[in-house]
Amino acid sequence: MVTPVGKRKAVAHLMDVHQVSQRRACDVLQVGRSSVRYLSRRGDDVELSDAIKRVSRERRRFGCRRVHVMIAREGFVVNHKKVRRIYTEEKLQVRRRGGRKRALGTRKPMVLPDEPNQRWSLDFVSDALTDGRRFRILAVVDDYSRENLALVADTSLSGHRVVRELDRIIAERGMPKTIVSDNGTELTSMAILKWVQDTGIDWHYIAPGKPQQNGFIESFNGKLRDECLNETLFGTLADARETLEEWKEDYNWRRPHSALGNLTPMEFLQRKVMDKMAA
Repeated sequence: MVTPVGKRKAVAHLMDVHQVSQRRACDVLQVGRSSVRYLSRRGDDVELSDAIKRVSRERRRFGCRRVHVMIAREGFVVNHKKVRRIYTEEKLQVRRRGGRKRALGTRKPMVLPDEPNQRWSLDFVSDALTDGRRFRILAVVDDYSRENLALVADTSLSGHRVVRELDRIIAERGMPKTIVSDNGTELTSMAILKWVQDTGIDWHYIAPGKPQQNGFIESFNGKLRDECLNETLFGTLADARETLEEWKEDYNWRRPHSALGNLTPMEFLQRKVMDKMAA
C-alpha cells in the first residue's frame, strides 16, 4: 500500500468489509482524506495507448524513445514522460537478449487441430548402444491423427539436419501450418530461424520448463521409450534405425490408440476421409 491508488483501494475495502465511515477508515490506515477523495483530471488516453502498443508489436526491439518518435510521426503531440508512463504500465519493456541470436517463433495462441498437417510436434529422445555410445532420435508427430511422421536416429542432430528432415517430410505430405517444440539449442538455431522465415511456417516454442504444453509429443515419447527403447538392445546405429523404422510402421498401422477410439492413426485418417465423402 504505497501508491495513492493502492491507498484508495485499501480504504474502499475497509469501508465495504467492516462497514465503517470513510473518516474512520482513513484514520485507521493513516491516509489523508483529500488523497482518497481526489478525482483524476487525466484525459482519455485510449487512442494513444493503442498506438503505443501497436508500434511496440510491429517493432519488438524498439524502446520507449523510438516508440515516442514513431507515434509523433503519426501526428500524436505528447510529452515523452507520458509515453514512458503508458509504455511502462502496459509492460512493453524490451527484454535484453543473450549473446546468440535465436529463433523467436510465433506469438499466436495455439488451437487444437481439426485436420491433418495443421500442427506438428517434434522433440528429441536419447538412448545408448550396447558399447555405451549415446545417440539421439528426432521424433515428429502430427497432433491431429497422432501419426508418427519421422524417427531419425543419429549420434548428432544439428539444426541443419532437422531442417533437411522436415523438408523431406513436407515433400512427402505437404506443409504444416504450425510446428511446436521446446527451446532446445538445435531448435532455436540460425538454421531453424532462416528456414522458418523462408517457409512462412508458424513455429511455436513452449514455455521453458513446461513440457505439458507439448503434450502430444511427450505422450508419444513415453510410448516410444516404454514399448521400444527400454525393450531393445542396440548393437549398432544401423540396428537402432532398423528397429525404429519397424516400430514406426507398427505404431501407425497396427497399434490401437485410445485417444482415437482404439483406431490406429492410419485407420483414423481413412475413416475421416470416408466421413467427408459421405457428407
